[in-house]
Amino acid sequence: MFVVTVEFIAHQGAEERFLARVLQQAQDSLREEEDCLQFDVCRSPEMPGTILLYEVYRDAAAFHAHLDSDHFKSFETEVADLVADKEVLLWHRES
Repeated sequence: MFVVTVEFIAHQGAEERFLARVLQQAQDSLREEEDCLQFDVCRSPEMPGTILLYEVYRDAAAFHAHLDSDHFKSFETEVADLVADKEVLLWHRES
């Protein structure tokens, strides 16, 4: 399995708009991508503007298909002004 974690820090005042849009992105990914197996959206109780995504794909090719999808490209465009920082890490699940 191919795992992606993404930590976003939303601009102050944009947290709720960003959260709503990222929740929609999670639903779109799970509905439209057969090889997107899990897409969790986590919010820090201590840092309300910090959102962590935990995404599981069948393989790296499935993740690259995700990046090429229209719904992902729309998401990236729509949230660009809402995000102060973003860190993406790629993982291989061993079990």
